[in-house]
Amino acid sequence: MTCSRTGHKIDCVEEAKRVIRDEANALLVLVDHLPERFEDAVELILNSSGRVVVSGIGKSGHIGRKISSTMASLGQKSFFLHPSEAQHGDLGMLDENDVLLLISYSGEAVELFPVLDFAKRIGSKVISISKSDISTLAKNSDVPLVLPDITEAGTFGIAPTVSSTNTLALGDALAMALLAEKGFTREQFKTFHPGGALGRGLTPVRDIMHREMPLIQTGDSMQNALLTMTSFSFGCVGVLGKDASLVGIITDGDLRRNMCVDLLAKSVDDVMTANPITICKDILASELLHLMEEAKITNIFVTDAHNIPLGIVHIHDLFQNSIKR
Repeated sequence: MTCSRTGHKIDCVEEAKRVIRDEANALLVLVDHLPERFEDAVELILNSSGRVVVSGIGKSGHIGRKISSTMASLGQKSFFLHPSEAQHGDLGMLDENDVLLLISYSGEAVELFPVLDFAKRIGSKVISISKSDISTLAKNSDVPLVLPDITEAGTFGIAPTVSSTNTLALGDALAMALLAEKGFTREQFKTFHPGGALGRGLTPVRDIMHREMPLIQTGDSMQNALLTMTSFSFGCVGVLGKDASLVGIITDGDLRRNMCVDLLAKSVDDVMTANPITICKDILASELLHLMEEAKITNIFVTDAHNIPLGIVHIHDLFQNSIKR
């Protein structure tokens, strides 16, 4: 490829790889130079009864929106405040119990200063992310988080690349540290993500299982077993003991393995697979899919603590719900 401005040949693929390599290396530097007051920032948010209000301008603003969105999705009340809009009435959205997370790599973004000043006046605590502990933003923050000062990626090293990548990574680290400290659960995550593959994968089996099941009694005939299997579409039938617990299962595979001229005259006890794999109703759909694929089974009964059948799940039920591993 030839540069339209200089006429020099450039290798765009190598340039792309170099940029990605520079950003990857910058992340490794961040790992070794995590801001000293990172734990203080986590504690400040945990001890606050308000929200995390994130603000930044330009590229820092875009990164800030993502950080705020991530926190909100993990149960931390948060929203993004545009610094320009803040000066035209949106400062009224702030409360003294809120924690502000202000982002400016240089630490000198003048658009943030009115927000910083207002936070100081109402008593809100401020966490900042910048590259210098002597910047205006850092010096006026309760908890300054200082990023490594690394040259930006690319030929000229001037466009926000490495800095925005490290800021985003630090924001993600802060969000996930809060998640760990709060003991956030998968069920809570499901609450905030009711739609999409992630939410569906976190659906408990009790919400997708079929409650009408193909069941017969131990000692019954294979003729009745086949009639019951045919009346349902699961390709199996569960066998119940005298105490109504599940003692066996007969699948299409069991029929093929026991195929003979007197099959219908046999008892279900002679054909069934005893002590089949079962699951509890609280297992997640994503976990169940993994279990069924590992065990190479297409149907599974959901039972209670006494092995009493509560429902049945076919592997197609999981695929139809677009469960992703």
